[in-house]
Amino acid sequence: KDVVFRVNLAWCDSIAQLNDILKKHSDRHIFLDLPIKRIKPPNNRYAIEDLVSVVSSNQHIRYLAISNVESGADLEKYVELFPKNLIIIPKIESSKAIENLQNIASILNGPEKIFMLDHDDLFSDILKKNESETKFKEHMKTLIEFCNKNNIKLLRTVGVVFNDEEKRLSQYVN
Repeated sequence: KDVVFRVNLAWCDSIAQLNDILKKHSDRHIFLDLPIKRIKPPNNRYAIEDLVSVVSSNQHIRYLAISNVESGADLEKYVELFPKNLIIIPKIESSKAIENLQNIASILNGPEKIFMLDHDDLFSDILKKNESETKFKEHMKTLIEFCNKNNIKLLRTVGVVFNDEEKRLSQYVN
């Protein structure tokens, strides 16, 4: 009963499929992960109005992570459009986001503040900018200290799930 079911919308092909998943897991708290500015496959996109409708009609959706947040401005429309009881979670994936942690946190108005870290994308962003790999450790330290100081939960990947029942050609192709 303490499990939160995460649905990465990049992997969800339609609102109908999302509704089927939500119905199947109606006894669980749901964490929706919305890909914004995603370029790698899969890259499903949704009209924000459709998502607002789905969230509003499914009280068990408790969390909405927004990817590629680099400033508070990236969150404003989500905070305005979605129900106030939904916890909006910015995904920290770039050096620019690390530089703007205070600005990002100031937009959040839910019952608790949570950040989500994408280690791989943050590291890739550092490499893409030809910065030293040591910058990653500096950013991690900055992020952890900021969250601790400001009573913000920091969600980080711990391990991976492996499965021998995968039937798709690739995780990127259905």
